[in-house]
Amino acid sequence: MSETILLVGGGGREHAIARAVASDCTLYACASNRNPGIIALADGFASIDETDTDALVDFAKRVGATLAIVGPESGLQAGVADALDAAGIYTFGPQAEEARIETDKAFQRQFMRENNIPGCPVFETFDDIEAACDYIDDSDIDLAVKPAGLTGGKGVKVIGDQVDKEGAKAYIRSENYERIVLEERFVGEEFTVQAFVADGDLRTTPAVQDHKRAYEGDEGPNTGGMGSYSHTGFELPFMTSADYEAAVEIMEATVAALPAYKGILYGQFMLTSDGPKVIEFNARFGDPEAMNTLPVLETPFIDVLTAARDGENLPELEFSGEATVCKYAVPAGYPTDPDSGAKIAVDEESVGDGLLFYASVDERDDGLYTTTSRSFAVVGLGETIAAAETVAENALAAAGDGLRIRHDIGKATLVQSRIDHMAELRGE
Repeated sequence: MSETILLVGGGGREHAIARAVASDCTLYACASNRNPGIIALADGFASIDETDTDALVDFAKRVGATLAIVGPESGLQAGVADALDAAGIYTFGPQAEEARIETDKAFQRQFMRENNIPGCPVFETFDDIEAACDYIDDSDIDLAVKPAGLTGGKGVKVIGDQVDKEGAKAYIRSENYERIVLEERFVGEEFTVQAFVADGDLRTTPAVQDHKRAYEGDEGPNTGGMGSYSHTGFELPFMTSADYEAAVEIMEATVAALPAYKGILYGQFMLTSDGPKVIEFNARFGDPEAMNTLPVLETPFIDVLTAARDGENLPELEFSGEATVCKYAVPAGYPTDPDSGAKIAVDEESVGDGLLFYASVDERDDGLYTTTSRSFAVVGLGETIAAAETVAENALAAAGDGLRIRHDIGKATLVQSRIDHMAELRGE
């Protein structure tokens, strides 16, 4: 039987998902923005907010969806998977309770502590802002300051890196967050491992390194991610196979403690001199990391989805063995004051051998417009990271005026700096 899939979400992650499944199913999509890449692949599209559970269920029933995928965390937090599952439409995404592993950072850390999940930092949670400020004053270690709720990857402040103690206290007082998590700052190199999860089973994918800082040389404020790269194997150049396996063991312990979890589990790790530590978990594909992972996945994504729904063992995953480099084009002023609503041009003919993924743009009758987030990404594949970077860089010719790019992602100098950093931390 041909599957009919409903895809919820209109960003670069969802464009990558659409590209991975469109040729194997009938695809319907819905999002609050009109992503032209998704619309071109889908058999039908509806403008529905990603958190409007009733409208999403109605649309899913109307198109006869047999499976659903919820891309963004906002929809998972709103209970979209719960509602679709209740309507008899299996959704590859965790229900709201399990999604708390992302949507509630205080829950996430307490869950790790209670279940003895390895890689958990020393932490405390605070509902009282002044008590949190006192903890900052009294701490003799650098801390990461994390709002407990969703912040789109831009809410964390790190003492000793982005702010000092006074700056951290001013930040949490000015933002008036309801709950704050204060935890030890890990020093090392960040990486992500994403896993397909169902019925206590998981299949992991190659590690990816994202670049959160807005500007080249890892300068500027944090963003949702300016780009990322993966290597030809499962580990990154600054990692060993033992480092990767240690991260997978952490994810296995997490899944074992969350038996109802289904969908993507995203582990964001810091590789320290003592091995991988957990920065956070996410309950969906990363963006940009989905664009590194899905283009090199040779196992049909539809086979993973149907196995999960039907209670079968997830298939063993096969990958092409190519390196990938992803680079985002973002509106001028992003992330602090993005030029939203600006008309932009994207020359698809200039992408060459690269892949283009539209993200937070809105297609209108007279053209393409920016929103408050990232506009589009290009991905290069190659036999080496350097070769993939060249393809991605050439593909950026598609970007018109008014867009900014971190060109250094995937370049040899930056990759080597990661290798050197880990060697220094390990005393090599």
